Amino acid sequence: MLRSRWCQGPAGDFLGDRAAANGVDSGMHGRRSGPLIVSVTDFTSDAYLDLPGIARRGFALRRHWPHLDGAVGMWLWAAPVARRCGSVSVWTGRRALAEFVRLPEHVAIMDEYRERGTIRSVIREYESFDAPRIRRDAEAWLMPDDRRRAARGAPRQGG
Repeated sequence: MLRSRWCQGPAGDFLGDRAAANGVDSGMHGRRSGPLIVSVTDFTSDAYLDLPGIARRGFALRRHWPHLDGAVGMWLWAAPVARRCGSVSVWTGRRALAEFVRLPEHVAIMDEYRERGTIRSVIREYESFDAPRIRRDAEAWLMPDDRRRAARGAPRQGG
């Protein structure tokens, strides 16, 4: 599901060779200690016609990424047939994530589309940067309930 290219933020420079070993941008140098915050968002639009605007606004916001304090990196994702899109973002801490959420550009996107669909999100903490694990965990959380139950071998609930 996560098909976009990793977009490194300024804090990604501190992740070191671990990021490169995990198949993420090879321009990272040095090491960073301490926990990282990962935010996963999932927006399901009520209308297909809103998806192009949402994508345009998301990619425009992504251009700010290399300049955001505390931003380690992010992936954008989309499942157009399901009218879903979102992001997986990695931060040095909750304060950095909160500052991003308050950015005027982010607030404008949320104000414009909040009532045009359903949004859900989760925040997780990781002791170190492990891109494959973060992607796996995010994709598992983003998986629709029926597929998640099937992956676990649980029976489907009738409705």
